This record gives sequence, structure tokens and C-alpha cells, in this order.
Amino acid sequence: MITLPHVEALCALEHPYRADAECDRLFDAAMRELVDYHCEHSPGYRRWLEQNGFTPQRLASLTDWSELPPIFANYFKRRLLLSKTGEDALELTSSGTTGQKSRMRYDERSIHAAQRMVDRIFDHYGWNTPEQPCNYLLLSYEPAGAITLGTAYTDQFLCKYAPINRAVYALRHNGKGNEFDPFGTIRALQEFAEEGLPVRIFGFPAFLWFTLQRMRDMGLPPLALHPESLVLLGGGWKTHADQAIPKIELYRRLGEQLGLPDERCRDGYGSVEHPVPYNECPRHRLHVPSWARAWIRDTATLARLPYGQPGFLHLASPYITSSPAHSMLLSDLAVLQPAERCGCGLATDWFELLGRAGTSKSRSCAMAASELIKES
Repeated sequence: MITLPHVEALCALEHPYRADAECDRLFDAAMRELVDYHCEHSPGYRRWLEQNGFTPQRLASLTDWSELPPIFANYFKRRLLLSKTGEDALELTSSGTTGQKSRMRYDERSIHAAQRMVDRIFDHYGWNTPEQPCNYLLLSYEPAGAITLGTAYTDQFLCKYAPINRAVYALRHNGKGNEFDPFGTIRALQEFAEEGLPVRIFGFPAFLWFTLQRMRDMGLPPLALHPESLVLLGGGWKTHADQAIPKIELYRRLGEQLGLPDERCRDGYGSVEHPVPYNECPRHRLHVPSWARAWIRDTATLARLPYGQPGFLHLASPYITSSPAHSMLLSDLAVLQPAERCGCGLATDWFELLGRAGTSKSRSCAMAASELIKES
């Protein structure tokens, strides 16, 4: 049985955006506890740290966790990286829009830790409404058999916060794969407006934008969805990045064409390699929850950069025991800002995503990591 009291205590924090000295001490203790765990239970991880100059003595005195050598997210496109508890655990994959899929394993305690984080955020914003049935438009893949795709798994999970009256998928399964069904999506929105229940729209922003565009092209009149409807987008624009529009424009059109208030339209950030929830505040800033920390790294040197400087996004959270994926360097470019530059009242830092970096740099970093992290 795994006993990690500091990790459990950190993941049990009730307020998702708490920032104080006690919270920092708990994060520090949880990271140290989890690093020790993975040095013992994850083949190759101790050697990865030693190759980067992190001896047990240096680890024992470490307090700035941005110094801990991260694992490069693209590494998971090449092979699984597991601890003992990950060997027979739930496996989820990325969508593989760049030609390669990331594979991750989540043991029961790790996936539940990430899900409890989502629970706290939904409670914080008042989105957990077990007495209010909702209609759902899921801008993700209609399942056919077991759900292994990370985005589909997440969207299914998000349906737990309000009873499902009816659920419609925008990406229908056609027997060979999935394809976008714009007419079915429009028809569902029209029916939902007539039924009068709150509507929850989850998934890829590109397909919501394509739906709004198709409605306008067809000359369809605006709809008036229930004012307590909720849009929570995630997953980015994927292969439609060349058609991406600013979020503020998408939210404006949601108000014009679906009657949705701006504060009920949010975006989120996460990945199959790092499913910690980074959700927008009412001012549409992606705040770092108390269970995680974020830094920015120079794209050439990987040196840590100050607030306001663009670079690779580096995220850490000591929640996961099935894989040493507690400190991850993503290939997404971002800018980190302090809490006070938002003005929403949340006490934690926030970041702005700038897009995906070119593949050559991040791929070379991942290959370097793959040479160092090998099965013992």
C-alpha cells in the first residue's frame, strides 16, 4: 500500500487557488516525498536525476522545484514511462494530431487525485449542480467501445457535475473513425434552445467555431440558450491551428448567436501527460491551481525566465505515482504573469498560451531525455 501523507494532504486542499506560506511548505514536502518515491519505484528516474547532477544530498536540500530536471512531454510519444503502480493501470492517449500519440498510465490514486482537483474547481465556480439536469453538446469523439483517448475521457468525466438529460456528440463515429457533423450539431443546439434546460458545451473550440460559422452562413437566427448554460473548452485547435481565432472573438460570437453570457464561457488547459486542470477565471486568465506550480523556460537554453517573458511552459504537480511525470516541460509557448496582473481576485499566478513551438527543438530535447531514461 502506498503511503504518501504529504502528497495526500496537498491534493486534499479544498480551495483550488490558495496561496500562502503553509501551502508552499506543503507543496515542498509533497514534491520531496514524491521524488523519493519515484527514485525508488520508477526504473531509470534516479539515474536521470544523477545525470543532471542531482545527488541525494542535493535533492534533500532542494526548495526551488523549478530546478528539478523536468521530463519532456514529447518523450511520452516514444514510450511509456512507468512506476510499479503504472504497469497494469488505466492507459490514456493523446489525439496524435502531429502523427504520434502520447501514452500515459494512471493508477487509481493518481487519476482520482486529478479528478478531485476538477471537483474543487467546479465547486469554486458553482458549476457543480447535481439537482439541475442539463443537455450536453460534446465537441469531442463519440466513443465506440472503451474510451482511451484523453480528451474523450475528460469530457465524459465532466458530465458528472449535472445530470444528463441528453448528450450529443459533434464528432460522430462512422464505423472507421470520427467525422464532424455540423448539421447534427446545429440541430442539437436548436432543440436544446426549445427544451429550455441549461446546456453544457465541452470540447474542442475549433468545432464550436465551425458550428457558429455554419449557422451564420445558413442565415439561421440567433438562439437563446438557458442563461445558466456553460461552455468549457479545451484541447486547442489541433490540426485547425491555421484557422484559430482569438478567444475573445469566439466568446463574443457565443453571446451573439447562442445568447451565452461572457462569464459562462471559459477555456481550460491540460494534456494527457499532465491532466492537472488550468481553467480560466472570469477574466479569461489560466490560473495555476494550488496543487501545481508553473515556470517559463528559454527555448534555446532552457533557463528559467522571469514573469512576462515567452518560452516553453514548465508545469509541476506532485499528484502522480504511476509515472514520474510530476515535472513536465511542454512544447507549448506561454508567458507567466503574477496574480495581481489579473485583477480577478485569485491569489495564484496565471499564464497566457502563445501557441505550439516548432518541433525540432522540443523533439531534440525529448530524444536527449530518452537516452538518459532507460529501463534498469
